[in-house]
Amino acid sequence: MDRRKFILGLAAAGLPLALPGSVMAGFLDAIMDPNSKESQIISGARSVLSSSQQLDYKSERTIGERLAISGFQRYGLPVQNKGLQHYVNLVGIACAVNSPRPNIPYRFVVVNSDIQNAFACPGGIIFVSQALVSIMRSEAQLAGILSHEIGHVALRHALKSIQRSQFFTGVGQITAASMKGDKGKQFESMIGDMQNVLFDKGLDKNMEYEADASALETTYRTGYAPAGLTEVLYALERVEATSKKQGSWFSTHPPLPSRIARNDTTMRKFTGASKLAVLTDRFKSQASI
Repeated sequence: MDRRKFILGLAAAGLPLALPGSVMAGFLDAIMDPNSKESQIISGARSVLSSSQQLDYKSERTIGERLAISGFQRYGLPVQNKGLQHYVNLVGIACAVNSPRPNIPYRFVVVNSDIQNAFACPGGIIFVSQALVSIMRSEAQLAGILSHEIGHVALRHALKSIQRSQFFTGVGQITAASMKGDKGKQFESMIGDMQNVLFDKGLDKNMEYEADASALETTYRTGYAPAGLTEVLYALERVEATSKKQGSWFSTHPPLPSRIARNDTTMRKFTGASKLAVLTDRFKSQASI
C-alpha cells in the first residue's frame, strides 16, 4: 500500500499517533533503571535543557490555546468551509506523523484573513490564512507550509524565543496555584511577549531557517515533493509588491531570496524528490474557498 495513503487513512479514522504500547513499556522500563544507558542520557540532558523545555505538554498546550485566542482576534475567525478545514487537517496530520515531534495532537485552521501568513502556537495549534492558501497551487505546496509550522512546534521555537521570561523560573507545570499573584501577572506578560514575537516581530531568522529545513525533510518523508515549500516562497515574491506587510509573512520572516537559496542547497540531498507527489488537481478540488 502507498505509504502516504495509509497515513492519511489513519488520520481520517482518528487513530492516535503514538508509539505502540510494547515499545513504550520497554522504553519506560529502561529509563526507570538508574544504571541504564537511556537513564544516564536523559539525566545528562536535563542539565542542558532550556527552561521552556521543562514545561510539560499540558502546560505548553495551555500557552498555545491562550495565544490561539489572540490569533483569532488579530487574524479573524475560521473560514466557514468544513470541507476545506477537514482537508487541511488531513494534509497537516499526515505531515506531522513524519515530523521531528509526531506524538502530540496537532490542529490546523484556515482563518478568514487577507494577510498572507501562517504561524504556530506552542502545543500544536497551527494557523494559515485564507490569503496564503489562495496563492498555492498544489497539495505539495500546502504540505510545505504546514510542515514549516509543524517544525516550529516540534523545535519549540516560540517558547525558546522568550525562555528568559521570569514566568518560566521554577515553573514545570501550569496549575491554578502557579497562576495566582505574581506568577499570574508574569504569565500575562509572557503571553504579551509571545504575541509580539509571533504576530509582529517574528522569530529569530535562524529558527525560520531551521523550520524550513525541517519542512523539507518532513514533506519528503511523507511522500510530497519537498520543492512545494520553495514554490510558495516564489509565489510570495511575485505578490509582495501589492500585499499588506504589517503582520504578514513578509514582516515576520527572513527575506525570501535568502530562504529560497538555502532551500535550494538543502534540496540537493533528497534523491528522487522530483518524482514525489504534487497533487495539483486534488488541491484545486479540495481547497476552493
